[in-house]
Amino acid sequence: MNLTITPTALCGAVTPPPSKSQAHRLLIAAALAEGESFVDNLAHSQDIDATICCLKALGAQFTPEGGGMRVKGLGAGTASRRFAQDLPHLDCGESGSPLRFLIPVALMGRGGGGFPGRGGLMERPLEPYFQLFREKGISYELKDGVLTVQGELTPGEYRLPGNVSSQFFTGLLFALPFLPGPSNLISTTPLESGDYIAMTLEALGAFGVVFPTTLSRPPQYLLPGNQVCRSARVAVEGDWSGAAFWYAAAFLGCDVDVRGLNKASLQGDMRILSFCEKLRGEGPVELDVSECPDLVPPLAAMAALRAGEATRIVNAERLRIKESDRLSAVTDVLSALGAQVVERPDRLLIQGQRLLRGGATVESHNDHRIAMMAAIAAIGCLESVTILGGECVKKSYPTFWEEYAALGGRFEVSEP
Repeated sequence: MNLTITPTALCGAVTPPPSKSQAHRLLIAAALAEGESFVDNLAHSQDIDATICCLKALGAQFTPEGGGMRVKGLGAGTASRRFAQDLPHLDCGESGSPLRFLIPVALMGRGGGGFPGRGGLMERPLEPYFQLFREKGISYELKDGVLTVQGELTPGEYRLPGNVSSQFFTGLLFALPFLPGPSNLISTTPLESGDYIAMTLEALGAFGVVFPTTLSRPPQYLLPGNQVCRSARVAVEGDWSGAAFWYAAAFLGCDVDVRGLNKASLQGDMRILSFCEKLRGEGPVELDVSECPDLVPPLAAMAALRAGEATRIVNAERLRIKESDRLSAVTDVLSALGAQVVERPDRLLIQGQRLLRGGATVESHNDHRIAMMAAIAAIGCLESVTILGGECVKKSYPTFWEEYAALGGRFEVSEP
């Protein structure tokens, strides 16, 4: 689906969808729990549907109910003794979250599994797990786009680099507490995106799982074994990652009222509020996104239209291993619209302008956040902007274009 946007200001109230990051975690915790749990305020997207599909393959049962999902869990303590069963087939689609989150869970509960992936999923880093597997005697094979892992996850010490992805830590935190003995999870480098790990601890804590954590830097997670995940009723809060694009629209002068968010959230992307304040100030600004790399696309759109001011977005090297090489994709799209962007290995240098030229056709790079960035940047363009592959927003925010139109956004849709 291609969209040609006519630049116009947005106006009105908008409620972002439920948090995809929190929904993944609550659904997995509910699937591990004993008995029946309920996850309320759940929005479907390609990523969330992939997680549900994988959890069904592990044996959990899901029943839609109202705006949420009733989940009959596995009972993680007994699931860890099911090694006699055939290896499950866990189709992650193009989503990195269920892949990295559920590899340890499948090892803990079923002795492994097969993980097919589409798009560029299997090109995204998995080496931190592979290193652990070699140390622990767990076999793995990546062949023809399918990762197969098999072996026994045992209690003990697990050491991971903290500067690749926090998702590896989350995956192990979903498995180690249910092993028949204590474990120690250690970051071997300064930990980045620690807020996502805090969200994992919060989600499992809601189901009665405890995680003593040292105060060392980087932290260590001391995990008592033989824990029980108890059923619970939980609700997914609003998504600060999706909300960031509407805050970017407000920064560009649109009268947009963003509603339905938890101002005490553990979501790292709540930093959009403080970043907006910095960008509203005068003079050069440096934004450190090591803890919130998903904010780079909306931040870059704001920086490109920060008239006469320079912005440095730093510590962003992990964006090269997302759905696209996001540093390159951001530079490509904004430059095509007339922005002044310089790309470096781990940062973007952006000189702001009052308006962008527009009048260009840009690729979404099959990346939901790049498509949404282009839509927001189009607000500040002189001429129309055509976005190729705009349907990719279904990955995280399926209703984005409907809400864009409801706020007064003008666009025409055409098929490729």
